[in-house]
Amino acid sequence: MTDKTVKPIDKITTHFRNKISGQMRSITVPEWDTTIWFKESNTLEQEGRLVELAQKGKTIEALVETLITKARTEDGKQMFTRMDKTVFMHEADPSVVIRVCGEMNSSDDSNIEIASKN
Repeated sequence: MTDKTVKPIDKITTHFRNKISGQMRSITVPEWDTTIWFKESNTLEQEGRLVELAQKGKTIEALVETLITKARTEDGKQMFTRMDKTVFMHEADPSVVIRVCGEMNSSDDSNIEIASKN
């Protein structure tokens, strides 16, 4: 006799797998002559890094981290690497980075905003 009940943890992971394997959205960034694709969800580990930076008052760094973590090419490959962080922090137009991250986070409750208010 096998137990056919589904464990709660299996329901949790199935829900998340469905959420992250869903359709990507895109943002056209005319200033960069590019389109950035992204999924709306992050893992808790990724969210933790973003919240930690925001709580330390490093909101802009958290935004750059969001961009690096979420930005994808149309075929789903990561668009930026951790090595690009320095370039973003020193050589990218802050207003464009802020706008793009805002658009990426507009569909869900931005944990960066929540953390920075606490």
